[in-house]
Amino acid sequence: MGRGVARYDPGVTTLFVFVDGVGAGDRDPATNPLARGDFLLSRFADGGGAPLPRGGRAALADACLGVAGRPQSATGQATLLTGENAPAHLGRHLLGFPNAPLRALLQERSLFRALAAAGRRGAFANAYPVAYLRALGHAADGAPEPALAGSRRRARAAATTVAYAAGGGRFRTLEDARRGEGLTHDLTGERARGLGVSLPRRAPEEAAEILLRLAAGHDLALFEFFETDEAGHARSMERALDALGRLDAFLRALVDGLGPEDALVVTSDHGNLEDLSLRNHTLAPVPLLGFGRAAAEVEQVRDLTGVAPLLLRLAGADAPAGGQPRRTTLATSQSRSP
Repeated sequence: MGRGVARYDPGVTTLFVFVDGVGAGDRDPATNPLARGDFLLSRFADGGGAPLPRGGRAALADACLGVAGRPQSATGQATLLTGENAPAHLGRHLLGFPNAPLRALLQERSLFRALAAAGRRGAFANAYPVAYLRALGHAADGAPEPALAGSRRRARAAATTVAYAAGGGRFRTLEDARRGEGLTHDLTGERARGLGVSLPRRAPEEAAEILLRLAAGHDLALFEFFETDEAGHARSMERALDALGRLDAFLRALVDGLGPEDALVVTSDHGNLEDLSLRNHTLAPVPLLGFGRAAAEVEQVRDLTGVAPLLLRLAGADAPAGGQPRRTTLATSQSRSP
């Protein structure tokens, strides 16, 4: 059992925390908030960074993928979630939300689809408004949140929602988050409360407990955090340090709560936050962190295309070329202890 965070299931779980917009930059605290503290994601262009707890290991993964231009969210996330070189598939990097060709790629090659085909179970911890899910055509229990009823923002599917839907899983709502069975994107629920939604105020460590609990009985559980990318685009050191502080407390609690055979993978889709002198994304490689059974494998990943195969191996659903997953029994001799 970890120190400070309870374990809820004796089974083996792989956790995947996707953090938007964090690259490995220079050690310059004037422009790089990651150089202002020993965050787990404080990885730098020279390959260095603070030691990781519980035998964790770090690598740097290329996000450019041989395609000219700055890496972008739609193609980077599609690559992470399929193992396919999405910018090469599209012929360019695509920002924001996936277009029709990327949605088709995600629906066909999603790691959650491969997981389901292998008879394994996946979970997506992020909670969404009922109206948003229904606007995308997904089933959602309960009534739409009154506080959000007047929103005129067009509902657009992110890569994560398309990839998860391809596996047939149930999406979580803000009511799930209220009951402690899902997580808001900011971990604490502060943003939803600011819009008038009634949610409890959660500490990052409590959010980690919730993720560990809801992951129980699943082979792979995903959580997406995007406030880092927002802070990078805003060029705000204050917002960046606030987001990193919450995220780091959450990640450390997750590491602390890992069971002896569990795995945790943390990575990003492109650089941004590590250079606040720019408003745009960067060409930097992204940190790739592995804990538990993932620690011994992350150093073999060279670019974003290697993340989905790694996650499927760890979840016992290896997918070879051709997209037909096979059941896999993983060796457990690589587990880490405090």
